[in-house]
Order: sequence, then C-alpha cells, then structure tokens
Amino acid sequence: MNLDYLNFKMSNIIRNTLTIKDIEFFYYFEVGQHYYWQFFGFQVHGQVLINSWIVIFIIFSLGIFTTRDLKRIPGQKQTFIEFLTEFIRNIAQTQIGEKEYLKWVPYLGAMFLFIFVSNWSGALVPWKIFELPNGELGAPTNDINTTAGLAILTSISYFYAGISKKGLNYFAKYVQPTPILLPINILEDFTKPLSLSFRLFGNILADELVVAVLVSLVPLIVPIPLIFLGLFTSGIQALIFATLSGSYIGEAMEGHH
Repeated sequence: MNLDYLNFKMSNIIRNTLTIKDIEFFYYFEVGQHYYWQFFGFQVHGQVLINSWIVIFIIFSLGIFTTRDLKRIPGQKQTFIEFLTEFIRNIAQTQIGEKEYLKWVPYLGAMFLFIFVSNWSGALVPWKIFELPNGELGAPTNDINTTAGLAILTSISYFYAGISKKGLNYFAKYVQPTPILLPINILEDFTKPLSLSFRLFGNILADELVVAVLVSLVPLIVPIPLIFLGLFTSGIQALIFATLSGSYIGEAMEGHH
C-alpha cells in the first residue's frame, strides 16, 4: 500500500474534509491478510471460523470425556467437571442473585469456557505451523468480530432478562431517577458491549503481539515467563467477561445501577 496515499487520507480526517471516496477507502482498509469465505453473498473471515470450530470441538470433547461415566463417588475427571460447574454457578449466584441465577448458568458457563479455551489456544498452540492461502490461524478472541459478537449476545441477554421479568416496565429505568438522565442511561447500554468487546480484544491481541515480537528477538528463554503471564491474563479476561455479563443480567432484572 502507498504510504503517501494513506497519509493523505489521514490528513483529510484531521482537517474534517472526508469525501465519499475517503469513507470507502477506510471501509475496505484492513491490517494484515485474511482468509475469506463466501456464504450466501457475504464475506466472512475463514480463519476465525476455523479457530472457533476447533475451540467448540475441544469444549464438547472435554464435556463428553468428563461426564460419560458419572459415579456417586467421583473420580478425577468427574471431580474436575464438578469443580468447574460449581465455579460457574458461584459466579452466576453472586452476580445475578439466589432466585434467578440457575437459568443463566449455561449461558455464563458457555461464555467463560469459550473465551478461556480460545485465549489459551492462542497462547499455547503454535498456529503458524498450519498454513492457509491467506492469513494465519490464532485465538478467535484476537479478532474484534468475535469479541463484538460475544458482547452483543450479552446485550441481548440482559435486555431479554429485564423484559421477561418486568415487561415493558423495564424501559422505565431510562427515566429514573429523573428524565434528564434519559440520554445518559441509553448511552450506558450502548457502551456496555463496547467495553466488553474492546477490553477482551485489546488484551488478547496485545499479549500475542508482545510474545510474538519477543520470540522473534530472543527465541529461547526470555519469552517463557511472558507466556505464563499471558496464560494467567487470558484466564482473568475470561473470568472478567463472564462476571460482567452476569452483573449486567442481574442489574437488568433488579433495575438498579
């Protein structure tokens, strides 16, 4: 790409003189290469779908492997899955409340496991050994489309939770405690998915970039502590996303801010 042409487009933004052609340029502008598929006339990122299917397969395999032979006295596999289930139930109970939390355990569990396995797959699996015609494989959560989709699902969930419990009275919260706060209350609901998606995307992308740069510069010893730090950060990000999702759902049903 011609850097002078890109600088010219950026200067148009600074001077606030964007034209239709400038907008079209940034609409099609992209960083790096991507492996695209065509579905019913729509263009999608093929590598993100491949990564996501691999993560989903791992989660399903783990579920089948740990629950296919349940016993009254649990073994190691059953103990692990029971601990994981109890952990997710505690998140839901703490954030949503005693009365309503059980129905939301599957959703929060799915979110937590998908994000956790996705993040760890980006840190542990050497995806670059798998070649694609364009682009490369990596953690699904280092793509903004994935994290935005997860955040939108959470938005739909807390709207559903509030409306299913309160009906149309749910929307009365936007004019409480005073109608003057209506624009701010509406803006708050739009910023929730933005903060969820960009927090997760930014942390995972930054972690992978730092490790990749250090591996290229000092390939042996120095990156190892950062890889372990990345694993810890990846787990924390999954926990934060699931906790905030439960908090938003509980807030929608309780009607407090």
